[in-house]
Amino acid sequence: MSVHTFSSRDFTRDVSSAKRAADYGPVFITDRGRPAYALLTIADYYRLTGQGEPSLLAVMDGIAGGDGIEFEAQRLNITTRAAELE
Repeated sequence: MSVHTFSSRDFTRDVSSAKRAADYGPVFITDRGRPAYALLTIADYYRLTGQGEPSLLAVMDGIAGGDGIEFEAQRLNITTRAAELE
């Protein structure tokens, strides 16, 4: 794993390079020569925090404003029949 460093100016000019570098390890973004931020892949973040990748249900539960909304799907009356093969 390698560590890359980008000045905030270089980061602003070329975000794509910083994202590519993050595939190989953390990227430090400096402000006035001192590390101010770290860029990680989401997989590295989850590994560091001890979390697994969230499920779709967990993501949906995290959306603000969804409390108190009730939803009842209509029941579909679907009938099936055997296929007629000749």
